[in-house]
Amino acid sequence: MTTRPELPRSELLAAQATAWAWLGTPGIWWTGAERTAIVAETRHAAFCAHCRTRKHAAIPAAVLGTHDTTSTLPAPALEAIHRIRTDSGRLGETWYRRLIGPDLDQADLTEGHYVELVAIVAITVAIDSFRAGIGQAPLDLPLSMPGLPTRITPPGTKPGLAWMPVLFPDDWTPPTPDLYRRLPGPPERGRGHIHHALSLVPEAMIAWWDLFEPMYLRSSEMRDFTQEFRAISHAQIEMLAARTAALNQCIY
Repeated sequence: MTTRPELPRSELLAAQATAWAWLGTPGIWWTGAERTAIVAETRHAAFCAHCRTRKHAAIPAAVLGTHDTTSTLPAPALEAIHRIRTDSGRLGETWYRRLIGPDLDQADLTEGHYVELVAIVAITVAIDSFRAGIGQAPLDLPLSMPGLPTRITPPGTKPGLAWMPVLFPDDWTPPTPDLYRRLPGPPERGRGHIHHALSLVPEAMIAWWDLFEPMYLRSSEMRDFTQEFRAISHAQIEMLAARTAALNQCIY
Protein backbone atom coordinates (compact mmCIF):
# COMPACT_ATOMS: atom_id res chain seq x y z
CA MET A 1 0.00 0.00 0.00
CA THR A 2 1.35 3.41 -0.95
CA THR A 3 0.96 6.60 1.03
CA ARG A 4 0.31 9.99 -0.48
CA PRO A 5 1.09 13.24 1.35
CA GLU A 6 -1.79 14.82 3.23
CA LEU A 7 -3.97 17.31 1.38
CA PRO A 8 -2.20 20.68 1.59
CA ARG A 9 -3.55 22.74 4.45
CA SER A 10 -3.82 25.70 2.10
CA GLU A 11 -6.43 23.80 0.07
CA LEU A 12 -8.42 23.01 3.19
CA LEU A 13 -8.37 26.61 4.37
CA ALA A 14 -9.24 27.84 0.87
CA ALA A 15 -12.31 25.56 0.82
CA GLN A 16 -13.42 26.95 4.17
CA ALA A 17 -12.91 30.53 3.01
CA THR A 18 -14.96 29.86 -0.12
CA ALA A 19 -17.77 28.26 1.88
CA TRP A 20 -17.78 31.08 4.44
CA ALA A 21 -18.07 33.73 1.74
CA TRP A 22 -20.87 31.71 0.09
CA LEU A 23 -22.90 31.91 3.28
CA GLY A 24 -23.33 35.66 2.90
CA THR A 25 -24.42 35.63 -0.73
CA PRO A 26 -28.06 35.62 -1.86
CA GLY A 27 -29.19 32.04 -2.18
CA ILE A 28 -32.04 30.28 -3.91
CA TRP A 29 -34.49 30.81 -1.03
CA TRP A 30 -32.83 33.20 1.44
CA THR A 31 -31.28 36.65 1.01
CA GLY A 32 -27.65 37.27 1.96
CA ALA A 33 -28.75 39.09 5.12
CA GLU A 34 -31.07 36.22 6.09
CA ARG A 35 -28.32 33.67 5.50
CA THR A 36 -25.93 35.63 7.71
CA ALA A 37 -28.67 35.73 10.34
CA ILE A 38 -28.94 31.93 10.10
CA VAL A 39 -25.19 31.68 10.76
CA ALA A 40 -25.51 33.94 13.82
CA GLU A 41 -28.53 32.01 15.09
CA THR A 42 -26.73 28.69 14.63
CA ARG A 43 -23.97 29.89 16.91
CA HIS A 44 -26.44 31.34 19.40
CA ALA A 45 -28.48 28.11 19.54
CA ALA A 46 -25.59 26.31 21.25
CA PHE A 47 -26.28 28.43 24.36
CA CYS A 48 -30.09 28.40 24.26
CA ALA A 49 -31.55 27.46 27.68
CA HIS A 50 -34.75 26.11 26.11
CA CYS A 51 -32.73 23.83 23.80
CA ARG A 52 -30.64 22.63 26.71
CA THR A 53 -33.74 21.68 28.70
CA ARG A 54 -35.35 19.99 25.73
CA LYS A 55 -32.15 18.10 24.89
CA HIS A 56 -32.36 16.29 28.23
CA ALA A 57 -36.10 15.64 28.06
CA ALA A 58 -37.42 12.23 27.10
CA ILE A 59 -40.02 13.86 24.84
CA PRO A 60 -38.71 17.14 23.37
CA ALA A 61 -42.17 18.31 22.25
CA ALA A 62 -43.40 18.14 25.84
CA VAL A 63 -41.04 20.92 26.89
CA LEU A 64 -42.89 24.22 26.59
CA GLY A 65 -41.15 27.54 26.14
CA THR A 66 -39.42 29.64 23.54
CA HIS A 67 -35.93 29.77 22.13
CA ASP A 68 -33.36 32.34 23.13
CA THR A 69 -32.89 34.05 19.79
CA THR A 70 -30.71 36.70 18.25
CA SER A 71 -32.65 37.37 15.04
CA THR A 72 -36.05 38.12 13.55
CA LEU A 73 -36.10 35.07 11.31
CA PRO A 74 -39.51 33.36 10.99
CA ALA A 75 -40.44 31.12 13.92
CA PRO A 76 -40.29 27.88 11.84
CA ALA A 77 -36.76 28.78 10.73
CA LEU A 78 -35.68 29.47 14.32
CA GLU A 79 -37.09 26.13 15.44
CA ALA A 80 -35.30 24.34 12.60
CA ILE A 81 -31.97 26.02 13.32
CA HIS A 82 -32.10 25.30 17.04
CA ARG A 83 -33.19 21.68 16.73
CA ILE A 84 -30.72 20.88 13.97
CA ARG A 85 -27.91 22.51 15.94
CA THR A 86 -28.67 21.01 19.35
CA ASP A 87 -30.73 17.82 18.98
CA SER A 88 -30.59 16.64 15.36
CA GLY A 89 -30.49 12.96 16.31
CA ARG A 90 -34.12 13.02 17.42
CA LEU A 91 -35.70 14.90 14.55
CA GLY A 92 -38.57 13.16 12.80
CA GLU A 93 -40.81 13.65 9.81
CA THR A 94 -43.74 14.73 11.96
CA TRP A 95 -41.63 17.58 13.33
CA TYR A 96 -40.56 18.47 9.80
CA ARG A 97 -44.11 18.50 8.43
CA ARG A 98 -45.22 20.90 11.15
CA LEU A 99 -42.60 23.40 10.01
CA ILE A 100 -43.18 23.22 6.28
CA GLY A 101 -45.97 24.95 4.40
CA PRO A 102 -47.12 24.05 0.90
CA ASP A 103 -46.11 27.31 -0.78
CA LEU A 104 -44.74 30.80 -0.18
CA ASP A 105 -48.19 32.33 0.17
CA GLN A 106 -49.04 30.11 3.12
CA ALA A 107 -45.76 29.52 4.93
CA ASP A 108 -42.57 31.11 6.19
CA LEU A 109 -40.63 27.93 5.46
CA THR A 110 -40.92 25.89 2.27
CA GLU A 111 -39.00 22.72 1.55
CA GLY A 112 -36.49 24.72 -0.45
CA HIS A 113 -35.99 27.13 2.46
CA TYR A 114 -35.42 24.19 4.78
CA VAL A 115 -32.84 22.45 2.58
CA GLU A 116 -30.82 25.62 2.10
CA LEU A 117 -31.03 26.30 5.84
CA VAL A 118 -29.69 22.82 6.61
CA ALA A 119 -26.66 23.47 4.39
CA ILE A 120 -25.98 26.81 6.07
CA VAL A 121 -26.20 25.32 9.56
CA ALA A 122 -23.99 22.36 8.60
CA ILE A 123 -21.30 24.56 7.04
CA THR A 124 -21.33 26.91 10.02
CA VAL A 125 -20.94 24.09 12.54
CA ALA A 126 -18.25 22.33 10.48
CA ILE A 127 -16.05 25.41 10.17
CA ASP A 128 -16.62 26.60 13.73
CA SER A 129 -15.85 23.13 15.11
CA PHE A 130 -12.69 22.85 13.04
CA ARG A 131 -11.41 26.21 14.23
CA ALA A 132 -12.23 25.38 17.85
CA GLY A 133 -10.41 22.08 17.45
CA ILE A 134 -7.20 23.79 16.33
CA GLY A 135 -7.46 26.50 18.97
CA GLN A 136 -8.55 29.33 16.68
CA ALA A 137 -11.27 31.92 17.31
CA PRO A 138 -14.47 31.75 15.25
CA LEU A 139 -14.55 33.70 12.03
CA ASP A 140 -16.44 36.98 11.91
CA LEU A 141 -19.93 36.67 10.48
CA PRO A 142 -19.99 36.42 6.68
CA LEU A 143 -20.37 39.67 4.79
CA SER A 144 -23.98 39.93 3.60
CA MET A 145 -24.19 40.63 -0.11
CA PRO A 146 -27.16 42.37 -1.76
CA GLY A 147 -29.53 40.65 -4.12
CA LEU A 148 -32.72 38.61 -4.16
CA PRO A 149 -33.19 34.83 -4.00
CA THR A 150 -33.93 33.21 -7.33
CA ARG A 151 -36.40 30.67 -5.89
CA ILE A 152 -35.79 28.22 -8.69
CA THR A 153 -36.71 24.57 -8.11
CA PRO A 154 -34.72 22.33 -10.47
CA PRO A 155 -36.78 20.27 -12.91
CA GLY A 156 -36.76 16.54 -12.35
CA THR A 157 -37.09 16.50 -8.57
CA LYS A 158 -39.08 13.59 -7.17
CA PRO A 159 -40.69 12.79 -3.82
CA GLY A 160 -40.42 9.47 -2.07
CA LEU A 161 -36.80 9.00 -0.98
CA ALA A 162 -36.59 11.57 1.81
CA TRP A 163 -38.84 14.00 3.63
CA MET A 164 -38.41 16.47 0.78
CA PRO A 165 -38.11 15.86 -2.98
CA VAL A 166 -34.67 15.10 -4.37
CA LEU A 167 -33.00 15.32 -7.75
CA PHE A 168 -31.44 11.99 -8.74
CA PRO A 169 -28.37 11.99 -11.03
CA ASP A 170 -30.28 10.44 -13.92
CA ASP A 171 -32.89 13.21 -13.73
CA TRP A 172 -30.38 16.06 -13.88
CA THR A 173 -30.51 18.30 -16.95
CA PRO A 174 -28.91 21.65 -17.80
CA PRO A 175 -29.17 24.49 -16.94
CA THR A 176 -29.39 23.10 -13.40
CA PRO A 177 -25.89 23.35 -11.87
CA ASP A 178 -23.76 20.23 -12.28
CA LEU A 179 -24.28 19.15 -8.68
CA TYR A 180 -23.09 15.57 -9.25
CA ARG A 181 -20.06 16.61 -11.32
CA ARG A 182 -21.29 14.59 -14.27
CA LEU A 183 -19.33 16.60 -16.81
CA PRO A 184 -17.08 15.71 -18.48
CA GLY A 185 -17.60 12.38 -16.69
CA PRO A 186 -17.70 9.94 -15.10
CA PRO A 187 -19.89 11.38 -12.30
CA GLU A 188 -17.88 12.17 -9.18
CA ARG A 189 -20.87 12.34 -6.82
CA GLY A 190 -24.26 10.73 -6.56
CA ARG A 191 -23.52 7.13 -5.60
CA GLY A 192 -25.37 7.23 -2.31
CA HIS A 193 -28.39 8.86 -0.72
CA ILE A 194 -26.08 11.11 1.29
CA HIS A 195 -25.28 12.90 -1.98
CA HIS A 196 -28.97 13.29 -2.80
CA ALA A 197 -29.97 14.79 0.54
CA LEU A 198 -29.54 18.48 -0.38
CA SER A 199 -30.23 18.10 -4.10
CA LEU A 200 -33.50 20.06 -4.01
CA VAL A 201 -31.21 23.12 -3.81
CA PRO A 202 -28.25 22.17 -6.03
CA GLU A 203 -26.20 25.22 -5.07
CA ALA A 204 -26.48 24.24 -1.40
CA MET A 205 -25.49 20.64 -2.16
CA ILE A 206 -22.44 21.84 -4.12
CA ALA A 207 -21.36 24.27 -1.40
CA TRP A 208 -21.55 21.57 1.27
CA TRP A 209 -19.64 18.92 -0.66
CA ASP A 210 -17.02 21.37 -1.87
CA LEU A 211 -16.29 21.99 1.81
CA PHE A 212 -16.80 18.44 3.06
CA GLU A 213 -14.41 16.68 0.71
CA PRO A 214 -11.27 18.70 1.59
CA MET A 215 -12.14 18.31 5.27
CA TYR A 216 -12.69 14.55 4.93
CA LEU A 217 -12.05 12.65 1.69
CA ARG A 218 -13.17 12.95 -1.91
CA SER A 219 -15.80 10.44 -2.98
CA SER A 220 -13.33 8.49 -5.11
CA GLU A 221 -10.80 8.43 -2.26
CA MET A 222 -13.28 7.05 0.27
CA ARG A 223 -13.42 3.75 -1.62
CA ASP A 224 -9.78 3.58 -2.66
CA PHE A 225 -8.12 1.38 -0.05
CA THR A 226 -4.92 0.89 -2.04
CA GLN A 227 -3.47 4.13 -0.72
CA GLU A 228 -3.89 6.59 2.12
CA PHE A 229 -4.75 10.21 1.39
CA ARG A 230 -4.32 11.72 4.85
CA ALA A 231 -1.83 11.58 7.68
CA ILE A 232 -4.12 9.02 9.32
CA SER A 233 -5.49 5.87 7.70
CA HIS A 234 -8.96 5.12 6.32
CA ALA A 235 -9.64 3.03 9.41
CA GLN A 236 -8.63 5.84 11.76
CA ILE A 237 -10.73 8.35 9.84
CA GLU A 238 -13.78 6.08 9.98
CA MET A 239 -13.25 5.42 13.67
CA LEU A 240 -13.33 9.15 14.36
CA ALA A 241 -16.36 9.54 12.09
CA ALA A 242 -18.23 6.69 13.76
CA ARG A 243 -17.55 8.07 17.24
CA THR A 244 -18.68 11.54 16.21
CA ALA A 245 -21.81 10.10 14.62
CA ALA A 246 -22.63 8.14 17.76
CA LEU A 247 -22.24 11.20 19.97
CA ASN A 248 -24.54 13.16 17.66
CA GLN A 249 -27.05 10.28 17.38
CA CYS A 250 -26.55 10.08 13.64
CA ILE A 251 -27.82 6.71 12.39
CA TYR A 252 -26.84 7.12 8.74
